[in-house]
Amino acid sequence: MPTVKELNIQLENKPGTLSKLCNALAGRKVNIVAFQASTAERRSQLHLVVDNLAAAKTILDAEGLAHTENDVAQVTLPNRPGELARVAGKLGEANININYAYAGIEPNTNAPLLFFGVAEVGRAVQLLDQTTSAAASR
Repeated sequence: MPTVKELNIQLENKPGTLSKLCNALAGRKVNIVAFQASTAERRSQLHLVVDNLAAAKTILDAEGLAHTENDVAQVTLPNRPGELARVAGKLGEANININYAYAGIEPNTNAPLLFFGVAEVGRAVQLLDQTTSAAASR
């Protein structure tokens, strides 16, 4: 499973800010593969995985939106009961804490994607790769 870049964006927590950002991305043909949003007081924290990181960063800069990049572990899971429990359990057994997670859809196959924000991304990716390979061979 790959390590992918996510964008962490600070938005003002008011009506229309998410729409404005999404419209700017869509206007430049940037597809949002996955996102998570949470709020704290007057700010919203947005985690985005997009199909064109360079274009998205250019748009964010043009919009004056503060952002950072982080590596996250991406895993494609079969759409069946227990899959999240299985991979979360493997990470837990390896003492890898999941700081946050969110889901998306693989653009070409519509397969469910999960993104894990963890401190040890490289180690998590290796473990998730082994776990999903073992499950696929059943």
